[in-house]
Amino acid sequence: MIKKTMTIALTSLMLMTAAQAESKYGTVNGQDITQLDIDMTMGPSGMTYDALDPTMKKRVLDMVVERKLLAEEAEKSDVSKSKDYQEQLEELKKGLLLDIWMKQKMKKIEDGISKTKIEEFYKKNSSRYPIPKKLKARHILVKGEDNATAIIKELNAAKDKKAAFIKLAKEKSTGPSGPNGGDLGWFELGRMVPEFSAAADKLKKGEYTKEPVKTQFGFHIIYLDDRKDAGTKKLEEVEDSIKEELANKDFTELIKAETEKLKKSAKIELK
Repeated sequence: MIKKTMTIALTSLMLMTAAQAESKYGTVNGQDITQLDIDMTMGPSGMTYDALDPTMKKRVLDMVVERKLLAEEAEKSDVSKSKDYQEQLEELKKGLLLDIWMKQKMKKIEDGISKTKIEEFYKKNSSRYPIPKKLKARHILVKGEDNATAIIKELNAAKDKKAAFIKLAKEKSTGPSGPNGGDLGWFELGRMVPEFSAAADKLKKGEYTKEPVKTQFGFHIIYLDDRKDAGTKKLEEVEDSIKEELANKDFTELIKAETEKLKKSAKIELK
């Protein structure tokens, strides 16, 4: 774990820009507290310092201060002359060399992936990037079938069907969307129970179910506000992910081939 942390630190230090090195967090004995210090202290948590609340930010900064003070104390000692330090430093250097070497290989591969190659991959694999069908609907949920039938009769007699539906939803629906006129927003069919989805999918925009729809929750009357048919994402929407996929594939093949070649000329003794 220590070696991994030190490798990350060394790699980050090598790649850090001058702007990143400038302190905006304070100093310890004249040394800037940098973004690298913050990142090393927080580790691979997936969170950013700016997203923390003031209490957590103070805790992180306190940890950075403690780490810097202890590091200063360690520098005053003879640790850097010890055999353990020298051996671990050499291992870290090898790890850093490998990290940078692999990044350079990946960068070369990424730069070599042409727009044409991405377009060809998209044409052959466009089915992998579907846009699911979506519906925008409202519903009125009641407990008894007779209640649902009575509501449908009121809707049948209304001139402005949508306005009447919204009014009835607010007055009579037992579902949580009732106060909002029964509005369910946009949803994919799989998000709803099968009976509800099947009934809603049969409707055209502006239509409502003329018979109660029974589900495990009760009886529904469904009004379809709008629909978006299934389709395929455009190339520009998936271009970056395709490039990443192609680069990872080529990189894996390159490393495998390089490893196999090196194994043939290497003297390997395993126990």
